[in-house]
Formats: sequence, structure tokens, C-alpha cells
Amino acid sequence: MPRIALCQLNSGDDPEENVKAVHTGAAAAAEAGARVVVFPEATMARFGRPLGPVAEPLDGPWASGVASVAAEHDVLVIAGMFTPADDGRVRNTLLITGLGQHLGYDKIHLYDAFGFAESDTVAPGSSPVTFTADGVVFGVATCYDLRFPELFRRLADDGADVVAVPASWGAGPGKREQWEVLVRARALDSGCWVAACGQADPAATGTEVNPKAPTGVGYSLVADGFGRIAGQAGAGAEMVVVDVDPEVAGKARVATGTLANRRL
Repeated sequence: MPRIALCQLNSGDDPEENVKAVHTGAAAAAEAGARVVVFPEATMARFGRPLGPVAEPLDGPWASGVASVAAEHDVLVIAGMFTPADDGRVRNTLLITGLGQHLGYDKIHLYDAFGFAESDTVAPGSSPVTFTADGVVFGVATCYDLRFPELFRRLADDGADVVAVPASWGAGPGKREQWEVLVRARALDSGCWVAACGQADPAATGTEVNPKAPTGVGYSLVADGFGRIAGQAGAGAEMVVVDVDPEVAGKARVATGTLANRRL
């Protein structure tokens, strides 16, 4: 039964300083017994700044630095970064590193919504990603992916019992409520545990950000396949630690029938 830590924080503009934040979070998570440590989307550098100058490949210095952190603390780290795309844009990538893994997931669904156009600077990915850690199959998704249940069902079909969802959720009227509903709904849709880690609310941490960019609302949470909340953060910088039992995913799928009874 893996123990997962969600490290809710505000990343800054400087990737090197953000690696230090990953180190601090991973150390605290390992001390708490976590094996998988989830950081937010855009951990490498927050939204609202030019992304091209910070983008690096998965074998570049930033990802290598995070890999060293994961190895030092014997954990698997999932953290949002940016990698170069062929067309001059970047890709919004989740780095998955540690416990024998080093790979990336490129965000499939881009946040062209609520007056923001992520696709202006970010190229979409196309392939779902699963991996195994401590004998448990994990999937990953990023932020706006939460609005698309098909991805979570695909990850369940590919064997995932847990889906980690780093995010940098946009603020606004009703957005916290949407975040919480969507995390729980995707857990119910797929039967998976959904471990969703967002950027902290800048207003709660006193962090200055670009007000036009999606820079976080806090309230990271873990929901099981029955949609029950197993742990949740508040608005500010905080760590949440939850033990996830993969057998609960199987029980949820049998009880709800949401995968077996699909007709479309």
C-alpha cells in the first residue's frame, strides 16, 4: 500500500530555486514515510512568465536535479516542468523520476478556457502514460485534463489504480468548487484513486503572481474510487500524506460498474 505525499506550494520564476523547494518537500515527505511525492504543475517555473527560456529536455539540468533529489530520498517524484517542442512552443510536461523510473507525460488537453490560451505557447501531447511504482500501476494527468473523463477511463483500462494530477488551477468564482467536484468525479468515473496536487493560493502565501495567469487555488486532495476524500490541504503551502490501497480501486469498479457497464 503506497503512501503518497502531495506537496502544495507556490513555485517561483527561478528553476534552480524551485529545485530547492522540491528537495525540501521530498525530504519532508520521505521523513513521513511517503514513497511517491507529487508536486504541482509548473513546479519548474510558474505560469505568467516566458516559458521558452526555461524549457529543457528530460535529460537536462533541471530534470537531472530532481532525479538526484528522488534518488537521495529513495522516492518517486512527479513534478511539472516544460520541455521544448519542435514548433517553437514548449510542452507542459510531468517529470516522473525515481524508484527506477525517468520519463515524462506531455499534457494532452490544453487550457484554452476562461479567457486563457495555453495553446499559444504550449504544444499538446497525445499519449497517456502509466508506470509502476512499488508494484502499483499509476497514471498521470495534468490540471485541465481533469475535465475529460475519457482520459481517466483510458488510464484505468491501461491498469492504473492511482492517477496523480499535478495542477496550477486558475482562480475565479466557483473554481475551487469545480476543482473539488472534478477530482472526485474522475475518481468515480474510473474507480481510481485520484491524487491531485495544485499550486497553493498566492493570496494565502503572500506570493506576487501575474493576475492573468492560472497560478493556483490550493486545496489539493486525494479521493478514492468511491469519490470519498481521504485527505485535503487548505489554501496555503502544505503537505498532505495519504496511504492509498489499490484494492479499493477494484472494489469501487465492481460496486459502481462504471467501466464494465459502458456502452459508448
